[in-house]
Amino acid sequence: MPKTSIEHSLVEQIKAGSGFLRGTIVEELTDENPSFSKENVVVLKFHGITEEDDRDVRAGLPADASPDVIFMVRAAIPGGVLTADQYLALDRLADQAGNGTLRLTTRQTVQFHHTRKTDLAALIRTLNEHLVITLGASGDAVRNVMSCPAPFPDRAALGLAAFAERIADHFRPRTRAYYEIWMNGERVVTAAAADEEPFYGKTYLPRKFKIGLAFPEDNCIDVYSQDVGIVADMRSGSLEGFTLLVGGGLGRTHGRLDTFPRLADPLCFVAPDDLLEVLEGIVGLQRDFGDRVDRKQARLKYLIDHWGVGIFKDALEQRLGRRLATPRALAWTGADDHLGVHRQDGDRWFIGVPIEGGRIADRGDVRLRTGLRAVAERFRPGIRLTPGQSLLLTDLTDRQRADVLSTLEDHGVLPAGRVPPVVLHSMACPALPTCPLAVTESERVLPEVTRALQAELDALGIGDESIRVRMTGCPNGCARPYTAEIAFVGRRKSSYDVHVGGSTLGTRLNVLLAENVARENLVRLLSPILAAYRDDRYDGETFGDFCLRSGVGSGEAADRGERFPIPTPDPIDLGDHRPSPIHGVTLP
Repeated sequence: MPKTSIEHSLVEQIKAGSGFLRGTIVEELTDENPSFSKENVVVLKFHGITEEDDRDVRAGLPADASPDVIFMVRAAIPGGVLTADQYLALDRLADQAGNGTLRLTTRQTVQFHHTRKTDLAALIRTLNEHLVITLGASGDAVRNVMSCPAPFPDRAALGLAAFAERIADHFRPRTRAYYEIWMNGERVVTAAAADEEPFYGKTYLPRKFKIGLAFPEDNCIDVYSQDVGIVADMRSGSLEGFTLLVGGGLGRTHGRLDTFPRLADPLCFVAPDDLLEVLEGIVGLQRDFGDRVDRKQARLKYLIDHWGVGIFKDALEQRLGRRLATPRALAWTGADDHLGVHRQDGDRWFIGVPIEGGRIADRGDVRLRTGLRAVAERFRPGIRLTPGQSLLLTDLTDRQRADVLSTLEDHGVLPAGRVPPVVLHSMACPALPTCPLAVTESERVLPEVTRALQAELDALGIGDESIRVRMTGCPNGCARPYTAEIAFVGRRKSSYDVHVGGSTLGTRLNVLLAENVARENLVRLLSPILAAYRDDRYDGETFGDFCLRSGVGSGEAADRGERFPIPTPDPIDLGDHRPSPIHGVTLP
């Protein structure tokens, strides 16, 4: 049976008592304390705000000194779609309320770092004035909805970005609290607001929930890593519907074998008009049966893992009152970030600009932020953020295409074809000094590691190989390390677990090669494996596939430890009438 409120975690109790995400945020915004109470820190995440402190500064403070409190503010940008005006507004805010940089995320959105408490209201209000919202970008709700950003000619009619926007609107929290706190009650971004949550209820979801849409054969969004992956089917030349995958998620916790990365399983096939209803049923099952005691066991993947896909589908069909079609077979041909120059339609182009580590900043001779600002101001392109922390400049004419490339190069920004392959296909989470979960570095050291790795590949004569490398400062997996060909996962202050063998198509988890490897030894550890890859690979074989075939790595421990009990629904018995609720949970 579902757990009682007495058993619920502290976070669940805080959510229930927050007055639909109000807390006492308004009162604390005007006090002199640079931080918020622990209760409001929980509530603020739903508003897209995470309290942090600068750990570089902390290291130089006396033991009894107060931390240097800062905030990360994350926008929700469905499908990563921005206008030039919106991008320029974000760029200005980076100076006004951030640290002079923009951080692109692996979920196609933007984060501001080093924001002070006194700047939060102005930042969020200005974002909303430009129709960019932060509500639901963090917290226990449906997070930013992803979709493949590439506007190829054969994809325009599908309009996945429009589906992403509809899904985001459908699952965005309805509370008026966001507008009361940050816009003095005004709703600058059009959205229904209420004093209650008709879908989420007082406690929202047990944990974050991620949804992404993929085009056929193109897994650029890492669809198997989503709580719900949605894959379009257009075999007839038009959109027939979607195959849904459920139960993906890559976070884990060191030392807890009952936490693990998991790839999503095929669930069903749905018509376009039925998509929102079926998604609501899936999210509703997680809302009602997800673990609200242990947050490390609270993602949908653990519910799916415990029940099995068959029982989960039965429960969903019982909730919907009908059977669901069998999922269609999927085939993948690529999972690239669509960098470089591509034809958009008959007379327009788009350019994928690689952004190392997702950080838009001016550093030395590479004036990336200034160059992108100049392009946005002069050419007014569409801008689409990619799942790999880069961006696409869209809707460019023949003349503009050449001028954009020239403008970027004048600012020291290299085109994709001149970026070393390992660097081009790398990703990192922010980690230190801002992320409170980080145990070590990621974004700041990955350039050093990837260049050392590229040098090793060059020395071996295989420098043209596009090996996918990802690094995270902790095991939570924000840079999706567990599907990479090579992953460095933070273990201690200057050491990492090394994983190898993921698929370039994002369809396979990698395996553990070595634990607790010092940063200076990472490339040295991989060197003999890279040499073996050079000598023994098959024609066209990727590094990840070679590692799998050669048995490199021991793999994660099979024993996941003692699982926490999750209620299982009764078997389905569909008749001519509406089915009974599952364990007393009211059907929507």
